[in-house]
Amino acid sequence: MKIIIAPDSFKGNMTSVEVCGAIEEGIHRADNRAEVIKLPLADGGEGTARALTEAAGGRSVEALVTGPLGDPVNAGFGLINGGKTAVLDLASASGIELIPKEKLNPMKATSFGTGQLITAALNTGAGEILIGIGGSATNDGGMGMLAALGFHLLDKADRPIELGAEALVRAEKFDSSGADPRLKNTAVTVACDVTNPLLGINGASAVFGPQKGADPEMVKILDANLAKLGQCWINAGLTDNLECPGDGAAGGAGAALRICLGAKIESGAMMVMNYSGFFEKISGADLLITGEGMTDSQTAGGKLCSVAARESRKAGVPAALLSGALGGDPSMLLEMFDYAISISCGETSLDEMIKMSRRDLVFAAENLIRAIQLGKVLGPKVY
Repeated sequence: MKIIIAPDSFKGNMTSVEVCGAIEEGIHRADNRAEVIKLPLADGGEGTARALTEAAGGRSVEALVTGPLGDPVNAGFGLINGGKTAVLDLASASGIELIPKEKLNPMKATSFGTGQLITAALNTGAGEILIGIGGSATNDGGMGMLAALGFHLLDKADRPIELGAEALVRAEKFDSSGADPRLKNTAVTVACDVTNPLLGINGASAVFGPQKGADPEMVKILDANLAKLGQCWINAGLTDNLECPGDGAAGGAGAALRICLGAKIESGAMMVMNYSGFFEKISGADLLITGEGMTDSQTAGGKLCSVAARESRKAGVPAALLSGALGGDPSMLLEMFDYAISISCGETSLDEMIKMSRRDLVFAAENLIRAIQLGKVLGPKVY
């Protein structure tokens, strides 16, 4: 049996590399003759740079940058294609996992560190940047990132405003004159797994703000402040459209990258799958096993597991999902996957589920292979 293991990370718990290892162990407990191919993947969120760099045989670089609440953090990026292409994760510099849950504050959080990370990549001589923008803690419209790259958002007195979404209320003018000149000759591609616009009920603030600590009143303020930023871009002649799919990603950083850096947006999952050789390796496989920490209604909107399953089934290979937890309408799961299950073995709290997740994942993988073996033994009997 040839089995492709192609999961996302279990966010805040196991990397996609660790997930692959646990699933492989479970498979071989049930069938030590199975051929296993491990493809640790990502879809634009945390782990995208690592997955792409490893898949392309590149090297990793570290940079000290400003974290989302101002503390210094060590962020990494990759260099591939002989150093011509830099691969970055916004989450490594401005990610939600860098902040304790009780300190989340999208009014104050800044994407400045992501701009510093882009500068560090430019300093290596890279002429192309691939950046995954999932997993952000910010809702500043990417303005912190742009400020680190030399762009300025000015108030009525032509003074640069402070960092953070809260300060956007004072925005009156957008100034590109001080932007890093190297950006003009740098191709930027965004790996993104969401299609939300910048503003409104489906926008950055309304959909993702609550995950970052925003209450209903704060969501209204954040959305209004992003509208002020958007109007500054429009007044500067940079765009007449704030409705492009992906503009609302990373608290509006998607819009900033598109409008100010000329970035094109691609499916993060498809980008990583292409670099990993997924489409070549799925040929002739008997089974795909994918997984993620939480599967819910967002999974179908371009998340890695649903994309991997879709492409696997197109190739005639059944797809199984081993998820940390399942939410939403369970009937949708079997529209995306041939088999779907939560790996939890009775734990009642999130902390316990995280603590026992590797054990449970190994067991779930072994159990899946045993179920396949049992089906072969029973054959097409009619009861």
